[in-house]
Amino acid sequence: MRVIDDYPVEVLISIALAMGCYSLASALHASGPIAVVVAGIFVGNRGPKDALSDLTQRYLFGFWSLVDQILNSILFLLIGLEVLVLRFDIAFLPSALAAIPIAVGARLLATASSIGVLRRWYRFHRGTVAVLVWGGLRGGISIALALSLPETDWKALLLSATYCVVVFSILVQGLTLSRLARTLFETQHQCSGRDPRGS
Repeated sequence: MRVIDDYPVEVLISIALAMGCYSLASALHASGPIAVVVAGIFVGNRGPKDALSDLTQRYLFGFWSLVDQILNSILFLLIGLEVLVLRFDIAFLPSALAAIPIAVGARLLATASSIGVLRRWYRFHRGTVAVLVWGGLRGGISIALALSLPETDWKALLLSATYCVVVFSILVQGLTLSRLARTLFETQHQCSGRDPRGS
């Protein structure tokens, strides 16, 4: 991409990169989605500084934003159809509800430990961990992965728990995230003696 300044070719390179990374990771028995995410982060973060002109950035990011919207719409349509045939048993309810604090706790552990390590090189604002944990919304990918599980006796339980976590994530975390961030922002500025509404 550094030696090319032709946005159609660079968009095609990004498509080939995504497909190639996924295929290579699958052949190596690694995670295809994670490989593609890493490639996307690399191109999205380094590309604008090192390789992509303004015109290419507009077309490249516009293309992938459109693909993202289309695939998310299809995914949530399929998820909605799956709800109609989901075998939810009331006996699954305690396990499904227990999955919520487990998921939030696991994200807290992963986020806090990562931030703890990165503090050696980067400075983080107070409340970063809280916002990252509460803002870690789970949705389409979680359900898609649960739906891809092989048919076993545990699949219905895992699907129910996943749906419960996703519903909590969207309805509770999603609707209270801005209030949490605003509260942390105001608290931080009060502690520093500045008016949060000022510049």
